[in-house]
Amino acid sequence: MSSDAPVPLSKSRVVLPRTAVPFGIDDPVEHARTELKAALAAIEEKANVPRRVGIAVDDGIDKARAFQRRNPALTAVAVIAGAVAVGAAVWGFVRLYTR
Repeated sequence: MSSDAPVPLSKSRVVLPRTAVPFGIDDPVEHARTELKAALAAIEEKANVPRRVGIAVDDGIDKARAFQRRNPALTAVAVIAGAVAVGAAVWGFVRLYTR
């Protein structure tokens, strides 16, 4: 009876990424379809720039939050320095434009 029990997903099979082709496909047509599907998924992963930018932004936010937790005073100094730099750049641009 214990063999009738459902096996958890982690023990029954390995979850492959969308861009991988599993081993053990004997049918050449099915193998070609699987390779094509994996190639198209890889192209989509590579060409989906907005998604990649979103992931990079999320990673940057996570790093900034971790840095803020470790060094709150240094984070405050960095924010003030950034605000001064942006203010100076805007002031310089307006000054050049009005001359």
